Amino acid sequence: MQDYLDEARQSGDVGVILNAEGEIIRYELQRHANSRAMRTSLEASLAEHAVATGLLETVRDPGAYRRVDAAHRLPRNRIGGVPRGEARQFFRSHAARLLNQDKSRLDEAEKRVLDRRRLNMRHAEKLYVAIQERALGIEADREQDQGMGLGS
Repeated sequence: MQDYLDEARQSGDVGVILNAEGEIIRYELQRHANSRAMRTSLEASLAEHAVATGLLETVRDPGAYRRVDAAHRLPRNRIGGVPRGEARQFFRSHAARLLNQDKSRLDEAEKRVLDRRRLNMRHAEKLYVAIQERALGIEADREQDQGMGLGS
């Protein structure tokens, strides 16, 4: 499992990371949801995962993503100049869920898997932000500023 998660992260593809995590969530829901609270948490995670996966297709289309950007104008709905949309919310809330699982009674191998899953969520968010910036032309603006000696 650790190798599988490492390969997903090393692919550098948000979709691959999301697919791997989705498979794990579905498996956990089928095999390990032994309480109402756990089932509810996993179902919420799976719903958020589905939204994040759908938004990945939108963010890869600059024209479509500009409309999403326009709908996230308030500062509380933005981080670093790009929308803090539902995909980014998933990455963070799911990482928090995984951290909460890490606080339970698990053996070392299970904890290592959780660590990798959290690492994958952080990495996926960084990759996603880069796609957001590309879709909105922010990356090009930064490169142009740096070329003129205006960047940091």
